[in-house]
Amino acid sequence: MSIFSGFGKLGLESIEGEDLFDDPRKKEVKVKKEEPKKKLQLVNEEDYLFDKKYKCPVCESDFEAKTVRTGKVRMKNVDIDLRPDYDELDQNKYDVIACPACGYAALGRYFPNVNKYQIDDIRVKICMNYKHEPCREPIYSYEYAKRLYQLALANAVVKKAKNSEKAYICMKSAWVIRGETQRLDPEADDYETRKAENDAQEKELLTNALNGFVMARQTEEFPIAGMDSTTLDYLMAALAVETGQKEIASKMISEILTSRVANSRIKDKARTLKDMLAES
Repeated sequence: MSIFSGFGKLGLESIEGEDLFDDPRKKEVKVKKEEPKKKLQLVNEEDYLFDKKYKCPVCESDFEAKTVRTGKVRMKNVDIDLRPDYDELDQNKYDVIACPACGYAALGRYFPNVNKYQIDDIRVKICMNYKHEPCREPIYSYEYAKRLYQLALANAVVKKAKNSEKAYICMKSAWVIRGETQRLDPEADDYETRKAENDAQEKELLTNALNGFVMARQTEEFPIAGMDSTTLDYLMAALAVETGQKEIASKMISEILTSRVANSRIKDKARTLKDMLAES
């Protein structure tokens, strides 16, 4: 299933044929299989949320979006690709800000940063065709969160965002799908089917994220997506390990381990990746 599939529900069919990144290179990859995990129950997720006010930089409408209360959730684990995993809720579901009036959407770090030419393109290619689907529940479902990420990716393509921004959206979209997979019920009749579909989507998104970060590393100045060179190199190594791109993974891991500026924590994490790569 394409990461662009489903844009039709948002009224954005014309974007389905767009190239995601500026470089057309594609690679075949393998993804490491995950063992089934027990379903995790979220208790009173809405208690950790509040409605934050925003002003849309495209249509200037005032609106509210659900936001996680700072300091209220506890991180229990960090995946090798730096995805945070929290006890109380999946915070990644709430990282896209979307204007319900016009359809402009972006990750929080990028939401206010649009120039006049980008606004013009968004108004023509997004706003004029956007069909709003409101969230009618006190929390975001995974289906709703995935639609928000699709909308953010559509906007990024239309406004010709940097490769790093599009790569970051792809990676965080994969994180949302991973969170959904972790919460599937292994006893459900459709578990295997749904998990296989999610695994395929996560694989495609992680592959595109890696390709985008590789291009960004070659053309953009640091910080890239808020990361310094060492952090980005580690992240690229982790994504390469996850998607089976051993050549890229080995190269990035070696550069981290021989770096004079990488700290001991990053080097320890890189050694973990090296062990995983050797076992794969």
